[in-house]
Amino acid sequence: MVDIQVMRNGTRVVRSFKPDFVLVRQHVRDASEDWRNLIMGFHYGGIPSINSFHSIYNFQDKPWVMSQLIQLQKKLGPENFPLIEQAYYPNHKEMLVTPKFPVVVKIGHAHSGMGKVKVDNHHAFQDIASVVAVTKSYATTEPYIDCKYDLHVQKIGNNYKAFIRKSISGNWKANTGSAMLEQVQMNERYKMWVDECSQLFGGLDIVAVEALQGKDGREYIIEVNDSSMALLGETQEEDRRLISEMVLQKMQVLCKANTMSGPPSQPPPPVPGRQMPPGQGPPPGHPSQQGAPGQAPVAQMGQSQDEDTMQNLRKTFAGIFGDM
Repeated sequence: MVDIQVMRNGTRVVRSFKPDFVLVRQHVRDASEDWRNLIMGFHYGGIPSINSFHSIYNFQDKPWVMSQLIQLQKKLGPENFPLIEQAYYPNHKEMLVTPKFPVVVKIGHAHSGMGKVKVDNHHAFQDIASVVAVTKSYATTEPYIDCKYDLHVQKIGNNYKAFIRKSISGNWKANTGSAMLEQVQMNERYKMWVDECSQLFGGLDIVAVEALQGKDGREYIIEVNDSSMALLGETQEEDRRLISEMVLQKMQVLCKANTMSGPPSQPPPPVPGRQMPPGQGPPPGHPSQQGAPGQAPVAQMGQSQDEDTMQNLRKTFAGIFGDM
């Protein structure tokens, strides 16, 4: 059971319901949020979702995801899967060996550029290590790439798109401040990247690969995002529609399957116009005693209800995604 707070006539009201399906479009963990308790509850209750709660739980720490990308690089080779080099420090005490500068230090698990610091020398690195000590978290370092642009390759179901983003505000973080965004042609190299990443943790319905294009002409894959990825450019409405259609398709398969596998259903209700008084059953030879012909109207009613339900769901999704 799930409780949600809604405003009704200016009053906050708590509503309770049992969810059939969940679409996750935000980070489970961020610099100031942690919703792992809800994710575990949904998974505990066996609720289907996009992406799967198993994969979402595995995305709660970026070094854990990076470890999977390292294995992909070993399988595909550094030329085909150019993953950026990264060092992992479980705590500040291990930050003794200074890397080659300049370097980007990422503290803990955060998004949207938070917890990322560019360090130019070992004195600054020691200062950052002291900050890591206060956070009581892990940290990673990777070489600073003087890049031309960021590269975003996304996959929603079987739909692929690629974008480049160039910072015009002078910030070394291209996703911070003003930036110019352009959709570019999808090629087989980018498709291979995102296809391989979409197989992580049992499969990802929505996934995005983030990379950098250095001024040296080389590409560097820096991370992978799951269903919480941002929608970019002028195709956001199309992407929302693709996500909503995929959710409906999954619900038609998974929710009906759960209903079919549940406890035996009650006998079908009597057909309108053919109700009998209490204690009186239909006479022998009555159509309802002859199998399919007497039950056909019931099946048609059920089919009509399913169609009405799906129409209502489509209207609901149109409202939700239209307001984002």
